[in-house]
Amino acid sequence: MNRTDKAAPVPVLTTPWSDLALTRHPEDPRDPLRAWDAADGYLLKHLAEQGVDLSGSVLVVGDRWGALATALAAAGGGAPTLISDSYLGLRATRTNLERNGLAGPSLLTTRDAPPARADVLLVRVPKSLALLEDQLHRLRPAVHAGTVVVGTGMVKEIHTSTLQLFERIIGPTRTSLAEKKARLIFTTPDPSLSPGPNPWPYRYELPDGIGPLAGRTVVNHAGVFCAEHLDIGTRFFLQHLPKDTDARRIVDLGCGNGVVGTTAALTHPGAEVLFTDESYQAVASAEATYRENATGEALFRAADGLEGVPDAGVDLVLNNPPFHSHQATTDATAWRMFAQARAALAPGGELWVVGNRHLGYHVKLRRLFGNSELVAGDPKFVILKAVKQASRARARRQ
Repeated sequence: MNRTDKAAPVPVLTTPWSDLALTRHPEDPRDPLRAWDAADGYLLKHLAEQGVDLSGSVLVVGDRWGALATALAAAGGGAPTLISDSYLGLRATRTNLERNGLAGPSLLTTRDAPPARADVLLVRVPKSLALLEDQLHRLRPAVHAGTVVVGTGMVKEIHTSTLQLFERIIGPTRTSLAEKKARLIFTTPDPSLSPGPNPWPYRYELPDGIGPLAGRTVVNHAGVFCAEHLDIGTRFFLQHLPKDTDARRIVDLGCGNGVVGTTAALTHPGAEVLFTDESYQAVASAEATYRENATGEALFRAADGLEGVPDAGVDLVLNNPPFHSHQATTDATAWRMFAQARAALAPGGELWVVGNRHLGYHVKLRRLFGNSELVAGDPKFVILKAVKQASRARARRQ
């Protein structure tokens, strides 16, 4: 029986100003997760009900998929500025603005210089407390006594430590009642505060027993996974990375602070290493770590994984995939990374993956590559290797 697949309707967010069709990036009609949540809706409702003046310099920080920036562009007034650490989030924002026929917002990354003035500062509380601390320090010079400062997040994302950061860096802080498991944060700027210097980026010496980087310095910008210490999964990976292979084109996929790719560069002199991550903070950390410890040809790119890397042009991909998207647990990112790696690898090229044992990555690798080998394992983690087979690569193209 033949059937015609119809594209799933784009989810619509109803705001005080208009209805907006919004998606995440990459778009997947099977993905049940929306491009907004109750925290976004609560903030937008508050702005409208309180009649907050949006005609001045409006700064939105950490908008995850562009719901806030798109809604504020639809509200009229001044053109908001969005600061995001997420390449995927900025891609989604551009798409959502175009889909809804809107223009105006300036889109900045966390590595760009922030605007000099903020009359309204809206903060979507990030998962990383360190990233919030760094951003509040960087934005404090733009805040003046009359700035309207409102944060938003789900109740499970807002802790006492979150409020203490707002209070210590910006000024007196209180919270709203919870609504649909979301909460708002209200801060009154205090220009007389002296919060001290921004502690980020953070540098520390790596432990012994991890290979060529043992005892060397790693550089972490705020928001990078396990920025204050080496996580146990990466430590295990570093102890078992391939050495002295004939790989000349290597990728650290989802590079974080770059210790995996930097180690590969040290064990493969003359190889070109590409560090890629969707976090701008991570890419900056990887470059700083590499420059601290290695020389040679290296590329650093904030991107959607290996998107844009030519097919069959890579010899070795090293990957410690995330299994969370903000607060949601999902294997979609890992699956996408594995598929991108298979496309980018030359025949005979290898993908090395570390992950929690219970995630069952070996099943996905066998489906994509036709093979999966256990390199090493302990009670918590496994390291797997999959090889791009020439015959399978030809079959996929036919």
